[in-house]
Amino acid sequence: MSTLPPRLSELIGKPVNDIDTPALVIDLDAMKRNLGRMAEFARKHNIRWRPHAKLHKSSTLAKMQIKAGAVGVCVQKTAEAEAMVAGGVYNVYISNEVIAPAKLARVAALTQKVAAQGGQLAIAVDSTEGVIRLAQAMAEARAGTGVATVIDVFVEIDVGQGRCGVEPGSAAVTLVLEIRKHPALRFAGLQAYHGKAQHIRGAQERRDAIAGAVEAVLLTRRLIEAQGIAVDLVTGAGTGSLVREAASGVYGELQAGSFMFMDADYAKNERDPAQPQFEHALFVKTQVISTHSGHAVCDAGHKSHAIDSGMPWVHALDGERELDYFNGGDEHGILRPAAGHARLPGLGQALWLIPGHCDPTVNLHDVMIGVSGGLRHGSVQRIFRVEARGALT
Repeated sequence: MSTLPPRLSELIGKPVNDIDTPALVIDLDAMKRNLGRMAEFARKHNIRWRPHAKLHKSSTLAKMQIKAGAVGVCVQKTAEAEAMVAGGVYNVYISNEVIAPAKLARVAALTQKVAAQGGQLAIAVDSTEGVIRLAQAMAEARAGTGVATVIDVFVEIDVGQGRCGVEPGSAAVTLVLEIRKHPALRFAGLQAYHGKAQHIRGAQERRDAIAGAVEAVLLTRRLIEAQGIAVDLVTGAGTGSLVREAASGVYGELQAGSFMFMDADYAKNERDPAQPQFEHALFVKTQVISTHSGHAVCDAGHKSHAIDSGMPWVHALDGERELDYFNGGDEHGILRPAAGHARLPGLGQALWLIPGHCDPTVNLHDVMIGVSGGLRHGSVQRIFRVEARGALT
């Protein structure tokens, strides 16, 4: 792994004021508290957790999650899985469909690499053709190396996301039966992730959405078990709904990932009283570069944070948000006083933005700067490489 450029490596031990802008910064104290709360929640409910590494794209942070109690990580792309394994993470689930033969060859090769380290690779499928292509890639890898590795395969059912996944019920049974025809594939359970439910604002409405997902899982599981086949695991859930899946008695594994950083979009949800109190831990540090009578301008535009889930919030270090952020384009953010306030920041003043959506924000940066001791008086402790940045294939 290449060394950090001097301007970054020399930051370690320096005060937060020395961080140049714009920069992606992790409040390590808040992040560790989030990890601890998630681990405690999982233990209390006797449920596994396998967070999504697509959030942070860092094998170092993935290993921190595993040390805290996670069984492994999820990813969405083959290249993300490769980055995790290259960084020493050997329990990886590609919770997405992979169809292209070239990618499936990479999946098969990665399965062997992981197995050699005593780990396990898993993948999701939602079509008979996908199962057959995966089996062919695995068979070719076996023939080429003589190593009889097996990949865990989850059948994805659509429980309300309206994206990937077969219809719950008999269509899933067909896929399970196909998987069991192939010696290099092992049916590992059901993928039942309801992404839309994560961002339903009302707590009761989220409960209702997950109740529907649970019914779809129960129907599908009954039909599979009627074939004499065990469904060892149902995996899914996200930060917005994890309480409901954990309480269902049906899900055995939670895939929530954003809880570790908590973005502005998740903070807009009405909190379920049973959900742990997760804190914001990911920030974009910025500074004011221009001031005017009615607005100020900072140096963090949408090249430094994703805007698909809305504009970032200006973090209120003193407890009350006094500024609102407006889109100023690629390199600039427009700052105006929030309702009930009149003060604008001065030229050169540092500010901290809470991204609207963590995952794509991280993907815009090469590194994340880890700070302990708070954003006002803390110091830089670690630099995390975003190893899977741009890992889209």
